[in-house]
Amino acid sequence: MGVEVGENIMEVKNLTVKFGGLTALDDVSFDIRRGEILGLIGPNGAGKTTCFNAMTGVYKPTSGKVLLEGVSIGGRRRHRITRLGLARTFQNIRLFGEMTALENVVVGLDARHKTSVVGALLRLPRHVREEKSSIGRAMALLEFVGIGEDAAVLSRNLSYGHQRRLEIARALATDPKVLCLDEPAAGFNPAEKEGLMDLIRAIRDDGYTILLIEHDMKLVMGVTDRIVVLEFGKKLADGLPVEIRNDPRVVAAYLGEPEDDAA
Repeated sequence: MGVEVGENIMEVKNLTVKFGGLTALDDVSFDIRRGEILGLIGPNGAGKTTCFNAMTGVYKPTSGKVLLEGVSIGGRRRHRITRLGLARTFQNIRLFGEMTALENVVVGLDARHKTSVVGALLRLPRHVREEKSSIGRAMALLEFVGIGEDAAVLSRNLSYGHQRRLEIARALATDPKVLCLDEPAAGFNPAEKEGLMDLIRAIRDDGYTILLIEHDMKLVMGVTDRIVVLEFGKKLADGLPVEIRNDPRVVAAYLGEPEDDAA
């Protein structure tokens, strides 16, 4: 591990989300520690994406709190949550198809710009400096995620795997305190998944904290420091990967038979 896991950077406290008479998330609490990769797993319909969406401003929680470095972010607008330091990718890729890879990342960097609209229109010196800095930072991020050679390619023309990596680069461009990855390995072949595991570790080793939703259990078990399991909208378990893998409740709900019991 490139960084030492430290104190809590994010806390989810008694988070509940209801849609009419349906309780999609029921009194869920867990923490994310600075410098760790935390996995959030569970069967289909367990509430993982609902939890993600409530944490990142897509849904307004019915009750409970989401704290980022002690600041409540539950129910805030998404752009404000991003500015406070929480960034995410999506299950369904959301890139600007008619923009190049480089331009997509520059859009992410805009979240941290301080130039006013007037300054941008008049191209005042501060805006010009920020613009030049953004291009350099965007290129560095594209290189970091392994697609630097695609900087000038329209994002809609990138391969599926490179589009996924571009989404991660754009999220990193906002300089997040916590990076939320929503099923980043969806649609990947085994070789691509191995490469993604290496990238996720590199991101953590570069100083980021990561929350990961993922169905691929080999990836989850291979890359996370700790795992939270949801079932039917409630928290079922919270522990180290080896503890989760051998927890009878998790085995019954999601993972199948333990390896030691396999024929």
